[in-house]
Amino acid sequence: MQSDTILIDRIREGEPKAWDELIARFEGRLTAFVESRVKNEASAEDLVQDVFVGFLTSLPNYDSTRPLESYLFSIAAHKLTDFLRRQGRRPTLPLAPRDSESSGWEPTSDARPASSIARSSERRHLEEDAVAIALRDQIDHWRKRSQWDKLKCAELLFVRGWANKQAAQFLNIPEQTIANYKFECLSKLRDSLRGQKLSEDVFPELHEGG
Repeated sequence: MQSDTILIDRIREGEPKAWDELIARFEGRLTAFVESRVKNEASAEDLVQDVFVGFLTSLPNYDSTRPLESYLFSIAAHKLTDFLRRQGRRPTLPLAPRDSESSGWEPTSDARPASSIARSSERRHLEEDAVAIALRDQIDHWRKRSQWDKLKCAELLFVRGWANKQAAQFLNIPEQTIANYKFECLSKLRDSLRGQKLSEDVFPELHEGG
């Protein structure tokens, strides 16, 4: 817990290396958890990317007394549930944390009324629109300043799903620079989403913890 608190404090201070440490510590476990349920490597990687974005957007409200692992897996379960329902599937495998001290999981109720499905669909469209606005503003910002490396980096990481190292080799710039661009982009997207004053039903991780 003390180690988690220190790491989160470093991330809040904008230290790119701390963000890389967070990914290195949890990406493998999150990917294994998600991939075992979606049975598709590319979809699992996309979902794990969404987990880290969700964590970053909710960081201002993160309760540091809550175990970091439990928090990340809770976000993963939320993203995974939405993904499975978009695929027309009910989550039949464990999706909820058993307790804060364990990464084990236990089943949740699969009962879901029609009104809940409708709300989920509406929320998904609101989320997509909000992300589109945030991305448009960020792309316009880069274009006006001719920051083409940042735009290329975002495309490679978030559209093509490349790893930091692969993007660095392709763009012929240091891997640390890629990590800095990634951290900056995610931070700005988070700020943009929060600035849109969305309902708490949209991107609930933005409001989790208070």
